Amino acid sequence: MEMLHYDFMQRAFFAGALIALIASVLGVYLLLRRQALMADMLSHVSLAGIAAGALLHWNPTATGFAVALAGSVAVEWVRRTYKTYSEISIAIIMIGGLSSAAILMSRSNALNKSFSSYLFGSVVAVNRTELILMAAAAAVGAVFFLLLRRPLYQLTFDEDTAKTAGLPVKWLSMGFSVLTGMIVSAAMPIVGVLLVSSLIVLPASLAIRIAPSFAAAVWIAMTVALGGVFAGLTASYAFSMPPGASIAMTLLLILLAGIGAQKAFVKLGKRIHRPRDRSEKESPSRIPRLSNKYSYMQSGGEEK
Repeated sequence: MEMLHYDFMQRAFFAGALIALIASVLGVYLLLRRQALMADMLSHVSLAGIAAGALLHWNPTATGFAVALAGSVAVEWVRRTYKTYSEISIAIIMIGGLSSAAILMSRSNALNKSFSSYLFGSVVAVNRTELILMAAAAAVGAVFFLLLRRPLYQLTFDEDTAKTAGLPVKWLSMGFSVLTGMIVSAAMPIVGVLLVSSLIVLPASLAIRIAPSFAAAVWIAMTVALGGVFAGLTASYAFSMPPGASIAMTLLLILLAGIGAQKAFVKLGKRIHRPRDRSEKESPSRIPRLSNKYSYMQSGGEEK
């Protein structure tokens, strides 16, 4: 293809593939932990770091990365302060990040004009340094999820049970939050601050809707994310659209199409396999839907 003859497009596809694979896995865990808004929160916090870096003439990507890590630690600390209302931590940190970013950006008019690439993503913005940063974040995430696969699985579905089983819940949650900050900040150059959550939330939303098991949800999310990134980047190059918006819209269309197809198959299956008697009609499904994690655990479902 013609677009792959350009170095910046090659870097964009490679970076997009790395982020798509690791962000989609992260998204499955975040959605099942009811922390979908955490990606949005950290992206806005990292925006304050980018603004600070640009204003101080430091590397904006590096400062955004550092501030996102600090925000991930802060949200975990605030979450423990408000144990009953853990979602308050996301709102508090997001307010701090947004207000800080607005104040820093107001200090320079030139800074506002150069922020479009960080807000909405730009394939040109993916340079060699950012590509190395993405590869490092993806590698750390892959090792984290592979080595701590079963403890994270227990922590995701029932934190109290994981604590009773002797797992280091405090450090696992902290490590998971820090990893989320790393992945969010690394994804900003390709999809932008305002759309980074789309790469984390949308593939996982479809996966937990149609997957019969946790392992299947992870693989489906990775496949959807990879396809959405490649299709979005191709559309961005062909039609001169912002890559972040193209990727987000592609993933949204895939999500809507997947939900529609799943509902159609369910209706078709009910018509073909009508229950012969009342007892068969009232019997529960053999495979619990993953979107209801509590029924999934009660039925004895395990990660495969």
